[in-house]
Formats: sequence, C-alpha cells, structure tokens
Amino acid sequence: MKPQRGNISPAARDGLDSQTEAASDLQPVETGITRAPGQQHQSFPWVVTVLAGVLITTIVVDVIGNLLVIVSVFRNRKLRKAGNAFVVSLALADLVVAIYPYPLVLTAIFHDGWIAGYIHCQISGFLMGLSVIGSIFNITGIAINRYCYICHSLKYDKLFSNSNTMCYVVLVWALTILAIVPNWFVESLQYDPRVYSCTFAQSVSSLYTITVVVVHFILPIGIVTYCYLRIWILVIQVRRRVKPDSRPKIKPHDLRNFLTMFVVFVLFAVCWAPLNLIGLAVALDSRLSRAIPEWLFTASYFMAYFNSCLNAVVYGVLNHNFRKEYKRIVLIIFKFHC
Repeated sequence: MKPQRGNISPAARDGLDSQTEAASDLQPVETGITRAPGQQHQSFPWVVTVLAGVLITTIVVDVIGNLLVIVSVFRNRKLRKAGNAFVVSLALADLVVAIYPYPLVLTAIFHDGWIAGYIHCQISGFLMGLSVIGSIFNITGIAINRYCYICHSLKYDKLFSNSNTMCYVVLVWALTILAIVPNWFVESLQYDPRVYSCTFAQSVSSLYTITVVVVHFILPIGIVTYCYLRIWILVIQVRRRVKPDSRPKIKPHDLRNFLTMFVVFVLFAVCWAPLNLIGLAVALDSRLSRAIPEWLFTASYFMAYFNSCLNAVVYGVLNHNFRKEYKRIVLIIFKFHC
C-alpha cells in the first residue's frame, strides 16, 4: 500500500522528494528518452540472451576485423592503393559503433533499460547515425571508384590521384556529419526499449523519416546499383568477345576486387533494407505501426547492427592480399606474446 505523505516524517519526506527528482532527471518527460530501471520491458529471457549474444559477437568481430583491415592496408604495399582509402574509411565507420554505442546497448540489455543517462543517449544515437550514414556514403565512394577504374580506366589516374582521393574521403565525412546534424534539431534521437538503443525515432516526423530513408539509403543504393550494373555489363561484353586480337580490359585481380566490393554492397543492402522499408512504410501510413510485429522491428535493428562486422570477414574470404596480411599480423601477434 502506498503511504500517505502526511504520515511520513520530515526526514523521510525529504528523502522521498530527492528520489522523485532523481527519477525525473533519468526520464525527461518532454523527450521520453529513458525510463527508470524499475520499469520492466516485456521480453522473454531467451530473446534477451539471443540479442546479447548477437551484439557481443558483433562487437568482438567488428573490433578485431576492422583493426586488421586498417593495419593491413597500411602494412601491405599492394593494398596501399587510392581506392582502398574508402575501405579504411568504411572500417573506421564500422569501428566507431563497436567502441561506444554497442557496449551501451549491451548494458541496456543486461539492465533492461537505459542507465547511462541523457547525454550518453544523445552521443550514442549520434555516433550510430554517423556510422551507418558514413558506411553507405563510403560504399557509394567505393562503387564510383570501381566504376571509374574499370569503365573509364584512361581517366582514372587523374580523377583518383592520392590527393584527390583524400579530398573525396573528407567530402564523404563532411556530407555524413551534415546529414546527421538535423537529428538534434528535430529531437529524433530517443531511447527505444524494443531495441535497447538510443536511435533515430521514426515516429517523430513522417516527412523527415521519408527524407532520411530516401537521402540516406535509397539514393546511395541507386547510385551504387548503377555503377555496378555498368561494370557487370562491361564484364559480360568482355567475356563474350570472340576476336582473337581483342584484349580484355579487365584483369582477373581487378575482377576479384570488384566482386569483393560488390558482395560488401549486397550485404549492406540486405542487412539495412528491412529497417529502412519498415520506417518508410510507417511514415507513409502510420496505421502500419500497429500491424508490424515487435519481433520483426527488433530483428531488423539487430540485423542492421550485425552488418558492421561483416566487411572485414568478406575481405578475408574473397581478397587474397587481405587474407595473406591477416595471417601475417596474427602470426606477429602470436610470436610477440609467446
């Protein structure tokens, strides 16, 4: 039974007032960012275990894999090409979320609520957005680079000189920051207990959500699709040539590098498409928000999170130079510790 305030001693009343103020600081009414730890989110224990397992795996593979990618590019002369500047930039984008936001999400899973406070919530949401937008923009940069290299090889060295490439990478991150900053003005970075994350709230504004999905996902996907489609057409034309004096324009290692980056793009599109399509559908018809199962929404989020650890694995599996450099780095670490 809840006690009446009139029956509480002055000292106890002061303690109750301080607890109330602390709870109000944890859960701002106007933003709905966090909730008190005492409020339980209805979820099955096995679901929490699976989500935690997926996130722990993602963090470990993300950190180890992307560090290997960055070190490999700087160590191996064959990998120190202008186009791989985007690969390093993409690895940094994936690494950001594993270092800061994902551990906070993991803490929220274990405590069944956000305990890190409002400021960390905003920073975590900002870095998540920075990572995903940076990833798709870098993937777009990689696709344009591969398109110029294979389809316009005579102009490639001029377009992608070392200085120009660094300018392109800086431009990618400048556009990324420009794209994520509006979230602070529309107060769209909020805690969502369904995914234990401070993230972009799709319900804040339908128009803004549609703009985000189009500019941050559909438009870059369209550009990348065009670039890779043109490359595939050229590959097919080269393969079907019958004249003995006609020399193929695509070398085998160039084709393998293209296939590697194509797989990276496909995995990104597959992992992020469900979440973006759900957001777009709800923005176009708000009634669909009640029809979409919570498990599907949660699965789409953690599927998107999982993508951050896949790129380094793809490089190791499909790219011979990366695979050899991975092995060298691991052997050096083993010898150093032994």
